[in-house]
Amino acid sequence: MNMTKNNEIKASEDTTGRPMPLHLDLFIPYRLSVLSNIVSRSVARLYAQRFDLTIPEWRVMAVMGLEEERGGSMCANSVVTRTAMDKVQVSRALSRMMQSGLINRTTDPDDRRRSVLRLTEKGRRTYEEIVPAAMKYEEELLENLTLDEQITLERLITKLTKAARAHDVSGDEA
Repeated sequence: MNMTKNNEIKASEDTTGRPMPLHLDLFIPYRLSVLSNIVSRSVARLYAQRFDLTIPEWRVMAVMGLEEERGGSMCANSVVTRTAMDKVQVSRALSRMMQSGLINRTTDPDDRRRSVLRLTEKGRRTYEEIVPAAMKYEEELLENLTLDEQITLERLITKLTKAARAHDVSGDEA
């Protein structure tokens, strides 16, 4: 179909120029949000029952544990960036995790304005126990897809994440 700029039909309008109705069952941002919520609720039961962690706390623990495995450490802003969570969520998770003895906060000797977060011994043990459970859950979820579908899903998630980051007005690079 060859159209000029003056008679192009916008994807968000019907042929009369009225806004198209929103079909939530077909709206990708909505569907991704629903999927994320279902998966998070399912995983949250595991974290809450076995480890007394909320979803934000697990996300914080996951990024901190991975960073420590690589020989690094994190500050609160790094956690916010890596998890793409709200600063308030991260702050609450960090506070609760410090009260539970899962992490500690020290002052960076090179930059006294910066706090360094690390998993405590208890936090490390919890991380090492929870990772296999999380991996098993992922494996069970992905068993519903063929290997080709899993590869395609990974590629599509990467592309959509990159596109979403390009549209993220917060300026945070997750």
